[in-house]
Amino acid sequence: CGVGWTLYPPLSISENSGLGVDYLMFSLHLAGVSSLVGSINFISTIISRVDFKTSIIIWSYLFTSILLLLSLPVLAAGITMLLFDRNFGTAFFEPMGGGDPLLFQHLFWFFGHPEVYVLILPGFGIVSHICMSISNNDSSFGYYGLICAMASIVCLGSVVWAHHMFMVGLDYLTAIFFSSVTMIIGIPTGIKVFSWLYMLNSCGSRVWDPIVWWLVGFIFLFTIGGVTGIALSASSLDILFHDTWFVVAHFHYVLSLGSYSSVVIMLLWWWPFIIGYSINKYLLQGHWLLSMVGFNLCFFPMHYLGIHGLPR
Repeated sequence: CGVGWTLYPPLSISENSGLGVDYLMFSLHLAGVSSLVGSINFISTIISRVDFKTSIIIWSYLFTSILLLLSLPVLAAGITMLLFDRNFGTAFFEPMGGGDPLLFQHLFWFFGHPEVYVLILPGFGIVSHICMSISNNDSSFGYYGLICAMASIVCLGSVVWAHHMFMVGLDYLTAIFFSSVTMIIGIPTGIKVFSWLYMLNSCGSRVWDPIVWWLVGFIFLFTIGGVTGIALSASSLDILFHDTWFVVAHFHYVLSLGSYSSVVIMLLWWWPFIIGYSINKYLLQGHWLLSMVGFNLCFFPMHYLGIHGLPR
């Protein structure tokens, strides 16, 4: 039916798409309600007990829940209006009835961009906690700096949604604003990366520990994704790279590989506590080596393909 994963009108309000699209929107509503209720639960529980001695993981869950609470109602409003356009004759997104299809894109991406931070913030918390643990670093710089960096990412990440929409014809002042604020997100992200590196610098005695390898791998992959994100944040460059494999490479480095690595790091750190047995060190090192080679052989060439214009 041509709806795609973004549900952009006018294709998503076309008569060519059937009941499956309506069921998709209802399922999104149900998923959104569950996430909202979970977020309220997390926020109310954490706020009542959090202080500046709490594990940084708890802070990351708090910031993640706040992002969900801010962004999900906007998505719910957008898909509700889309359901009304499809079934009840309204024209929120129908130009012939006075609506604007771009309104849906704004509503969708106001949720869609914070969602990527929802996926990676728990990983930030896990990596920060483990870096502080293995380096015995309880300095105020590391702890307060990481919390403030996450808070900054939450605030800035909520107001940059239109960098997904540079191709729709935004006026140049709007494009400059969203491009500039997107670049500024690199500052708190850089604070986090250098804090992690500073803490890992004192782990020389654990240089062969697989958990250190995975932490370094996470930082490496995430940094590559961050650098390509700076390139994409420039509206003039994004016009060239939009909908090419360069965007696919950026997204997978910064989110897919980052999230996957943080899950592996979490399992390596807490699995022995859960089952009571250590995991084979040499198999873990082999797993890391194969993963890093596979990740980069798969996704790094996508930058080259995207620069040469291959559409995604």
